[in-house]
Amino acid sequence: MPSVTTGLEELLRFPPHWLRHQRIGLLCNPASVDSRLDHAIHRIRETFPKNPVIIYSPQHGFHAEKQDNMIESDDTRDPLFDIPVHSLYGRSRVPQEAPMEGIDVLMVDLQDVGCRVYTFIYTLSYCMEKAVSMGKKVIVLDRPNPLGGRVIEGNLLSPDCASFVGRYPIPMRHGLTIGEIARLFNEHFGIGCDLTVIPMKNWKRKMYFSDTGLPWVLPSPNLPALESALVYPGQVLWEGTNVSEGRGTTHPFEIFGAPYLDPYDILRYLGGNRIPGVFLRPVAFEPTWNKWRGVLCKGFQMHITDPSRFNPYAVTLNLMRVVMHLYPEHFEWKKPPYEYEFHQLPIDLIIGDRRVRQHLERNDDMEALAASWSKDLEAFRKLCSLFLLYPE
Repeated sequence: MPSVTTGLEELLRFPPHWLRHQRIGLLCNPASVDSRLDHAIHRIRETFPKNPVIIYSPQHGFHAEKQDNMIESDDTRDPLFDIPVHSLYGRSRVPQEAPMEGIDVLMVDLQDVGCRVYTFIYTLSYCMEKAVSMGKKVIVLDRPNPLGGRVIEGNLLSPDCASFVGRYPIPMRHGLTIGEIARLFNEHFGIGCDLTVIPMKNWKRKMYFSDTGLPWVLPSPNLPALESALVYPGQVLWEGTNVSEGRGTTHPFEIFGAPYLDPYDILRYLGGNRIPGVFLRPVAFEPTWNKWRGVLCKGFQMHITDPSRFNPYAVTLNLMRVVMHLYPEHFEWKKPPYEYEFHQLPIDLIIGDRRVRQHLERNDDMEALAASWSKDLEAFRKLCSLFLLYPE
């Protein structure tokens, strides 16, 4: 199977003549590399001298150095090219006019992870909105969805739970590339910017990232490996609880636990390791930061045995239900704030519908709950068919 080439590489193979006379601003981070691990800034400079004229960075910073949520990045200057680096996760998450006045084209090269709560797609959406008001063109250089493009999973976001981890009614696992979701936002949700998406070559919807032949570079500091991205659409739910999601360990999101958990009790309750596509290996760990810093926690490491059979959101919802049932005197929801929302429970913002939390609190059947989303998911799939760049 041919290796996948990203939108970045496709743009540079066939550079539009008109772009040579434009001032380019580049939204990127360390994962914005080509198949040889050369960064987009260097590659663009080779083809379009003196560009980019400014760099924009998403959450976690231009170097992906900021570990946690709600840790803002300052504006800086790139020492190699002596151009400004403007943070889009600083004093505001909404782009301001001044840093965009000196460009003609906003070029976006970000590695998304295919999950509703990953903030890069909302930074993109705000940039697209600002581009409309300022008359700027947007070019999105497409990259693979690490989770593939066939499976969608989870409830759609309820409008009353909208936040920076969810602006639009999409499911937790949306099955779109960043280029496709830009088209969805732009056309269906009415942003209406002057948008061009540069597609990848050879990417198929059945592909997981490991099938692409591309190198994995962590898009944020707690997704260091592809395995962490595969479990993320479910394991991110622990952020809304007092259970550690593995931040402060070498395997964030793959590892989870708390001092009050007994993994063997949980396995007995589950009837053993019978979850399709994943093996739960009991572990003990001490986080070096974040929840339970320096305290012995017990829990599991998730080992993906078959990604095509693994449904991360459903699995973590059910594990959360079990933990709540077995340890009601210890389990707690995390209190606000979360991603600059100061009133709603973080878990409601992450799940995107407070009714799902209420089902968990009642110890309801998670399979029946997931089945209730089927009509919404089918409607979403039909909607997305209008914006796909890579049909089956």
